[in-house]
Amino acid sequence: MNEEIVVEIIDKLNLEELEQLSELLITVVHDGASIGFLPPIDEEDAKKYLYSVIEPTNLLLVAKIKNEIVGSVQLQLATKPNATHRSEVAKLMTHPKHRRKGIGLLLMNKAEELAREQNRSLMILDTREGDPSNLLYTSLNYTEAGRIPMYAKSANGELDTTVYYYKCLL
Repeated sequence: MNEEIVVEIIDKLNLEELEQLSELLITVVHDGASIGFLPPIDEEDAKKYLYSVIEPTNLLLVAKIKNEIVGSVQLQLATKPNATHRSEVAKLMTHPKHRRKGIGLLLMNKAEELAREQNRSLMILDTREGDPSNLLYTSLNYTEAGRIPMYAKSANGELDTTVYYYKCLL
């Protein structure tokens, strides 16, 4: 039986959402996700970060199954006068027990829809070389713009290459 996945925008965190997002962030970081954090990350640091992301220029999208947050992504709207046509995708996360259900795809499609609604014609993002997310982004017609070696540190101390992608929404 397929579970219905609902994608929502969160503009104000309630306690339950904060708890669920905190657990998601901690779980994916401890699972090896390259999203700006290194393990161990504790609940206090996760919550502090999550409170900081709720702002008008950073749209937080979540995917829910049976009212449980199982994934999220952020759409960051550039605000500099010469960049108001641009947005950046950040921190795409899917809970490990819910991977391979199309959650990342749904979140990315919704992020693109919101970018268009915000009159954004260019989306950019980056991800660690070799991660499954590379396949998702190329399947969504993102174009590789380049690679930067030794960009981000992994939990094991190694420095990993980051791949930058873009997509024109025109």
